[in-house]
Amino acid sequence: MKPLILVTNDDGITSKGIRTLVEVMQTIGEVIVVAPNSPQSGMGHAITIGEPLRLYSTHIFKEVVEYECSGTPADCVKLAKNYVLQDRKPDLVVSGINHGSNSSISVLYSGTMSAAIEAAIEGIPAIGFSLTDYREDADFDHAVPFVKSITEEALKNGIPNGIALNVNIPGKSDLPIKGVKVCRQAHAKWQEKFDYRVDPTGRGYLWMAGDFVNFDTEKEDTDVWALDNNYISVVPCQYDLTAYEAVKQLSTWDL
Repeated sequence: MKPLILVTNDDGITSKGIRTLVEVMQTIGEVIVVAPNSPQSGMGHAITIGEPLRLYSTHIFKEVVEYECSGTPADCVKLAKNYVLQDRKPDLVVSGINHGSNSSISVLYSGTMSAAIEAAIEGIPAIGFSLTDYREDADFDHAVPFVKSITEEALKNGIPNGIALNVNIPGKSDLPIKGVKVCRQAHAKWQEKFDYRVDPTGRGYLWMAGDFVNFDTEKEDTDVWALDNNYISVVPCQYDLTAYEAVKQLSTWDL
């Protein structure tokens, strides 16, 4: 029996990335799509609680049961599991392929990875795929064989319970991808700044900008190093954010 694969994303159901992902997954298993009806980048693990969710059947892909949702990527996974699929449980949830990197600290802001982590919370194996190319017309062709092989390996070997894989793929260039590295998340952050600007009506507004700062330079076990050196990075992520070493330290406090 073919595995049941749920596909979602954060760039919206009409994005090129999800179209590529659906096409790959159709060669592996039975595909069901539940994805946002509009871009949801940077939404993190937000869920919709103050307004109704809209869910509509669509006909964007060939031979696929598919729905567009008015909510966030995490909403899509929740709806798929508890409403669309009813008593069926996916063998795998795949999210993406995101237009842009989700390496390092970006995993916390990523709607792509939040969908995958939501699946992990529900006990469903999950993978988030991202390409380090933010363009709407990004070329995904070189990523297809790797997306397929990583997915097949995950189905064959299983992903540890409560874990979602964060897979980042270098954008297409003249250099071939060197391979796949299992990595840790780099210690890095976005150093934000806010530009004050004036719109055509004379009203002021703020526009967030900034630079990516990597504190793990030259450390070859990180996802940022892997991508900078034309490797695909695979980082196992968990939703348990407990700092266990800090538990020991705080236990000595006179609380």
